[in-house]
Amino acid sequence: MKFVSIVIGSKSDYEIMKSCSDTLEAFGVQYEMIISSAHRSPERTKEYIKNAEKKGAKVFIAAAGMAAHLAGVLSSQTVKPIIGVPMSASALAGIDALLSTVQMPAGMPVATVAIGKAGAINSAYLAMQILALDNEELAIKLKEDRIAKAKNVEMDSMEIETII
Repeated sequence: MKFVSIVIGSKSDYEIMKSCSDTLEAFGVQYEMIISSAHRSPERTKEYIKNAEKKGAKVFIAAAGMAAHLAGVLSSQTVKPIIGVPMSASALAGIDALLSTVQMPAGMPVATVAIGKAGAINSAYLAMQILALDNEELAIKLKEDRIAKAKNVEMDSMEIETII
């Protein structure tokens, strides 16, 4: 079974990352979500990656704040695509997590999305775009979603123009 693996660094990341899982669910994409820390449970994280690949994980999404090494650890353990979601978990409002996630050494790529909820949602969309490379049904759903979003913007624009 093909699925997206969502790994969150701590329970506090769940409320934001629920936006990711909700987005995947809306498109009928299978996923699993676990809590595993790059720092507090590194062996659990490594073991999970191996098991998830065996079960059919095609894309990994890693959400972590502060030092945010989770996406890098995942990247070091698999050649599957990794999407990093920096979380706002410190006084630096997620900038520290963003820099930790985006500054990967050459050969250890991590696609990095926005900090917080927008990043959580975009990580789901990016994972689905990767899966859609060989899933025409999902590709069609994503195209239809884009068309619907464009129509919503047009409708909003017409409402504002009417008011002005």
